[in-house]
Amino acid sequence: MATTTVLRLTLLLVLLSSVISELCNPQDKKALLQIKKDLNNPYLLASWNPDTDCCDWYTIDCDLKTHRIISLTIFDSTSRSNFSAQIPPSVGLLPYLETLEFHKLPNLTGPLQPAIAKLTNLKNLRISNTNLSGTIPSFLSQLTNLTFLDLSFNNLTGSIPGSLSNLPNLFSLQLDRNHLTGSIPSSFGSLKSLAGIDLSHNNLTGPIPPSFANLISTTSLDLSRNKLEGDASVIFGPNKSFQIVDLSRNNFSFNLSKVEFSSSLTSLDLNHNKVFGKLPQGLTALNLQFLNVSYNRLCGQIPVGGKLQSFDIYEYFHNKCLCGSPLPECT
Repeated sequence: MATTTVLRLTLLLVLLSSVISELCNPQDKKALLQIKKDLNNPYLLASWNPDTDCCDWYTIDCDLKTHRIISLTIFDSTSRSNFSAQIPPSVGLLPYLETLEFHKLPNLTGPLQPAIAKLTNLKNLRISNTNLSGTIPSFLSQLTNLTFLDLSFNNLTGSIPGSLSNLPNLFSLQLDRNHLTGSIPSSFGSLKSLAGIDLSHNNLTGPIPPSFANLISTTSLDLSRNKLEGDASVIFGPNKSFQIVDLSRNNFSFNLSKVEFSSSLTSLDLNHNKVFGKLPQGLTALNLQFLNVSYNRLCGQIPVGGKLQSFDIYEYFHNKCLCGSPLPECT
C-alpha cells in the first residue's frame, strides 16, 4: 500500500511539474491546436503535440518574456504537402503575432482570411507559393505595423488596392507573379519608407504614376512583364536611391538621352520596350553589374567607359541604330 501511494505521489508530482514548467499561454495553445485541426492535422505539424509545451513546437516562436506566440510559420520545403485547406479563421486568435507565414503550400486555397485583420501587432505577413485566389483585400490596410508584405506566387486577381498606402511602416512590398490587373495606385508614391517594390509578372496596365518621383528612398523596383506604358523616366534622377530597376517587357516609351541616373544604380533592365534616344554618357560613371537595353528603339554610339563595354552584345542588340563596342562600329 505504501509503495502504491509513493508511486501515485510521484506521478502527481511529475504531472504538476510538467504543467508548471510549460511556458506556452493556454489560450495560444488552444488556438494553435484549432489551427492544426482546421488544416486537417497535416503531417507538417506533427510536432504540435498537445501534451508538450507549444513554445517548443516546430515553426513556432514565443516571446522570451511574455511567452505569447509571436511567430507562426507553416511551410513545406519540398512543396509536396498533401493537405488541402484554406487559411483557417483561427489564426485571428493569436493576438500577439508579429510574423505570419504560409509558404510553398500548393494545396492552400481560397481567399485571404478576414480574421488576419485582427492581428494588429503583425509586422511580417508572407503568404506565397500557394493557390490562394481572390482579390487583395483592403482590410490589410488596417495592419498599420506591417513592415513586410509578400503575396507573391499566388493566383490573386483584381486590382491593387490603393489603401495599402495607409501602411506607414511598410518596407517591402511583393505582389509579383499573380494575375493582377488595373493600374499602379498613385498613392504608392507616399510610401516614404518603402525600400523594395516587386509588382512583376502580372497584367498591370497604364503608366507609372507621377507620384513615383517621390520615392527617393526606394532601392529596388521590379515592374517587369506587365503591360505598362508611357514615360517611365519619372522614377530616375540623381537624388534617388535605386540600386536595382527592372522595367523589362512592357510598353514604356521615353527618351533615354535625357535621363539622369543615381550613382547608386547597379542593375538596369529595360529590354523589350519602346525606349528611344541615345544611351546617356552618365551611364559610364556607374558601377553597373547588370545592364540590358535590347529590343528597344535606341540609336547612336554606345558611350565608351565605365562598365558599358564589358556587357555582351546581346544586352544591346535589336535596337534601331545603336552601334559601337560591343556592337559593330558606327559608320
